[in-house]
Amino acid sequence: MAKERTSARPATGGAALRQHVTDAITAATFAELAESGYARLSMEAIARRAGVGKAALYRRWSSKDEMLAELIRQAVRDTLPPIPDTGVLRTDLRQLLDTFRDQLTNKTVRSIGASLFAEAHHNEALAEVLRTVVGAPRRENARTVLRAAIDRGELPADLDLELASDLLIAPLGLRILVLSGDSDDAYLETLTTALEAALKAARSG
Repeated sequence: MAKERTSARPATGGAALRQHVTDAITAATFAELAESGYARLSMEAIARRAGVGKAALYRRWSSKDEMLAELIRQAVRDTLPPIPDTGVLRTDLRQLLDTFRDQLTNKTVRSIGASLFAEAHHNEALAEVLRTVVGAPRRENARTVLRAAIDRGELPADLDLELASDLLIAPLGLRILVLSGDSDDAYLETLTTALEAALKAARSG
């Protein structure tokens, strides 16, 4: 991908225009993805919505897959939340769930999430991006919370961290992205209670 030159000074002239174009393309890509889904997403439609020529896209990315992978990476990098550190497992869990809910209920995420995960079954490059860029940082955040609880003696030392990470992330993702179910505060309170009990039983072996 062609790299834009960066500087500590505010961009002016052509540099500002290039960033403006990149921002327009980014917004257009996610809007098109939300409306049309991954399979029908095209560089032509993105360029048309962004108000630029296709050449502006191909100067930055060689293909739709490369473009989408880079834009997803950027979006995730810009929105990775802080890790809860309240000193108590239950409140850490609740803060983590609050963060997941805020991200999963984002209008764009709800519009494109299911489409991307469905496409990932047929597109290994996209699947790798979702695993490493979307899933991995959130799982590591979950493990950090779990390790802290182990250190405090709130969870067993032989906790199965893989299973425990699944328990923290999967239920809310399924409810919001797949089932379009309610995820209000009462639901999160109940889920927090259930997760706390399940984690204490999620031992290795």
